[in-house]
Amino acid sequence: MRALTPLQIDDIRSARGAAEARTGLRFAVYLGRAEGPRREFAERLHAALGDVADRAVLIMVDVEDRALEIVTGERARKLLTDGECRLVAVSMAAAFAAGDLAGGLVTGLAALADCVARV
Repeated sequence: MRALTPLQIDDIRSARGAAEARTGLRFAVYLGRAEGPRREFAERLHAALGDVADRAVLIMVDVEDRALEIVTGERARKLLTDGECRLVAVSMAAAFAAGDLAGGLVTGLAALADCVARV
């Protein structure tokens, strides 16, 4: 998968902002290699969000290893179930497999916001 273009980065930022405005949650996206076990690394990244971690959703994509993790904080988890996160992750992974990293992230952020909005 090639690097993101500035336009794709803007699209992802816009999708993240729209998801935050719709839900009141904080969304964070990390693209890069996991240092150590993926889930533990994603949880450390989520915890590093500090005071907003309890109402945050972190999407970590390790493009090189073709891995995806979604971590939710305590308050966010009350609005967004593990099952919903798994379904969104499957759709994102399908887009990534087709070579559409930016589209997968934009669609995934919107889908997560939709799940919260239905609550």
